[in-house]
Amino acid sequence: MASIRELRSRIKSVNSTKKITKAQELIATSRITKAQRRVADSLPYAQEITNVVERLASASSLEHPMLRERENGKRAAILVVTSDRGMCGGYNHNVLKKAKELRALLEDEGYETVYYVTGRKGIDYFDFRSEPLAGTWEGFSQDPAWAATHDVRRHMIDGFLASSEGEAKWRDGVRTDGTPIQGFDQVHVVYTEFKSMLSQVATAHQLLPLVPVIETEEMSIGDSALTDVEQPTPDYDFEPDAETLMDALLPQYVSRTLYAFMLEASASESAARRTAMKSATDNATELVKDLSRVANQARQAQITQEITEIVGGSDALDDSGESD
Repeated sequence: MASIRELRSRIKSVNSTKKITKAQELIATSRITKAQRRVADSLPYAQEITNVVERLASASSLEHPMLRERENGKRAAILVVTSDRGMCGGYNHNVLKKAKELRALLEDEGYETVYYVTGRKGIDYFDFRSEPLAGTWEGFSQDPAWAATHDVRRHMIDGFLASSEGEAKWRDGVRTDGTPIQGFDQVHVVYTEFKSMLSQVATAHQLLPLVPVIETEEMSIGDSALTDVEQPTPDYDFEPDAETLMDALLPQYVSRTLYAFMLEASASESAARRTAMKSATDNATELVKDLSRVANQARQAQITQEITEIVGGSDALDDSGESD
């Protein structure tokens, strides 16, 4: 059995760790609220640009490079969104596992895959395994500002368009004379989708090419069919033409979608860290209780032993007659 001094030292050490985990739990809780608010604040713009793109898609030929599946595609880019810091349970493990599964699936389909990684933990993971990375970014996993993530979004869009145009000419929806970059035929994003405070799911999403969804209305035939009046659909005039607007808005739409993934990953990271730190704090509390119980038992045994020694010594003196 450990000595009382050792037990007290361990209790002190666990209490110090408990203070750290409790502080991290509180910080993560406050950041979750902020991240959820940012996601909610971005929804109106996301919904409006989605509506505009859908209207343009219905009025255009859908021949934009971002909508066209590449024939005989050979290279696919995988953007892996991880955290800059640890202490968030299985958050990074689940994302990296999903990325590995996606890579195996794409390679089975005949694609050569290249990794792009955001977050210090993901970069360290691939560096340790000597995996080549086409691009890395860090420093904004918990606070993905629009300006800070600009370079990530530009690389993904430029790389995809470079595969069809020969050189990168798109930068978040603005044509410039960019320099040639490595092109790829598909862009996939692996990130953590925020379901709830207790549930975050690693998800793989194909970012490019976009898959246009054409909604069709189903009409049922019944007794009331003859009395139903078909609702008129709005007629839009585009200035400039729909094709030109698609060229300008689709890169913005893709950029906004990727930014939304990063915001969700930020909220998921904070939620995962809060859960992990709460569990660590609870475990530290239980450990302190167990160690305190053992220390009390050891102290009681020591006191009992000292009393026994005193009584034994007193009896020995009485028997020898020296106590007088």
